[in-house]
Amino acid sequence: MISTRARQAFGGSTLVVVLASLLLSCSSGPGRTSGDEESPARAVRRAASVPTTQEPSAPSTAEPAPSAEKVRDVFARLQATYNDGCTTPGNCEYFLGRVLDELGSLDEAMKADPQGPEHFREPLGWIAKLRAELGDDRSFENLKKHQSLLTGTRDKINAWMQGHPEDYR
Repeated sequence: MISTRARQAFGGSTLVVVLASLLLSCSSGPGRTSGDEESPARAVRRAASVPTTQEPSAPSTAEPAPSAEKVRDVFARLQATYNDGCTTPGNCEYFLGRVLDELGSLDEAMKADPQGPEHFREPLGWIAKLRAELGDDRSFENLKKHQSLLTGTRDKINAWMQGHPEDYR
């Protein structure tokens, strides 16, 4: 047992941390860490070295949390559709659905981009026009009917992005 004098000398929480550190260092042994992970004993010692009066730091608000994909990442996937097409009957449905999905993802990424949707006014307008033409019908028959609008929208956005390399590099 720990004497009252020891408790008074170290303080309640500090004593617990010190004891935990000692126990962990004894039980983990020297050099018994797994890979690059920090050993439990070192983590306890590091925690024990922080003054108890220090408040945890507030999370930084300098950079927003990455909730949406970056425009460049979605644009790269949209560009990858150029390697595909409706050349084989079984692939056409997949291809058209993929182009539509990537345009939808690009729409979301552009709207969430720090530059704001006004920067992407033209591409967002082309995507809105496409959506208005397609309506809610995502069937293969409707996508096939609007194939030239789908690929044309992709092509216009590709040309616009090529003129704005800072948005995808």
